[in-house]
Amino acid sequence: MKISLGSWAFSFGPYADHPVPWEKTVTRAAECGYDGVEVCGFPPHITLEACPTAASRRSVRRRLEDLGLGISGYAADFTAVNPAAEGNRARYLDLFRRNVELCAELGSPLIRVDTVGAPGSLPESEYVAAFDRLAALWYEAAETAESYGVTVAWEFEPGFLFNKPSEVVRLHEKVGHRNFRVLFDTAHAYMCGVVGARQHGRRETHKGGVAEFLRLLEGRIGHVHIIDSDGTLYADETSTHRPFGEGRIDFKALAPALLALPGVRWWCIDHCFWAGCWDLVADSLSFVRALIAEASPA
Repeated sequence: MKISLGSWAFSFGPYADHPVPWEKTVTRAAECGYDGVEVCGFPPHITLEACPTAASRRSVRRRLEDLGLGISGYAADFTAVNPAAEGNRARYLDLFRRNVELCAELGSPLIRVDTVGAPGSLPESEYVAAFDRLAALWYEAAETAESYGVTVAWEFEPGFLFNKPSEVVRLHEKVGHRNFRVLFDTAHAYMCGVVGARQHGRRETHKGGVAEFLRLLEGRIGHVHIIDSDGTLYADETSTHRPFGEGRIDFKALAPALLALPGVRWWCIDHCFWAGCWDLVADSLSFVRALIAEASPA
């Protein structure tokens, strides 16, 4: 299993007013011994505006290669176009195509998507139609991405629509494309599957915890983000990404199942929205390496 560092952690939330530059971020990842990075497609990192040409993207790729780093995925910025909203199909697909082209030119095997809209942003009367509309749109996106050799991975979380465990399964089934996979973030899995945070209608939880949610998604997962959860929300919006060992997730019990996921080659350490996470980069890598070593077959 390869381990990457999510670069967005150093430009979001507590770091928004003083983001760590891309070059400094990737240099630190290399110095600490990460296998790669997961690329932030939000300012000030690798955006469509910052890297508008094939040459500029090749330059980013060469720099990572020089540092000995691979790319586990690309977290594109789709915030300007809600894919579940009526009338956004053409705009979303255009934005998606441009981002997946960038993604492919960087050499990333995967592009991350989310539902953009917040829980409660849809009236009850539009909920089912939006679900179906989103599924049809993501089928087209997955088809486009496949032509570039890039997998689409949907990251569910309490900050966005359709975050119940059963909704995650149903939406994946509804999209129904072989190139569309679920991104399993352990903190989001805890908040969605155990706490039932910010769900639409009746709350849905599972007593078996993150491990049960993982089993529920068997055969659907294409990528993993790994970090702890203490059962709280950051700014009442999305999952708090607590440092390893400070939350409630039993990683020793969970790790063998995560390692057994077919087709998953990377675990990305996701420190998003945690103040001071710059100082945790090396320790987090050591924790995950030890976890993998202990859980790996002899």
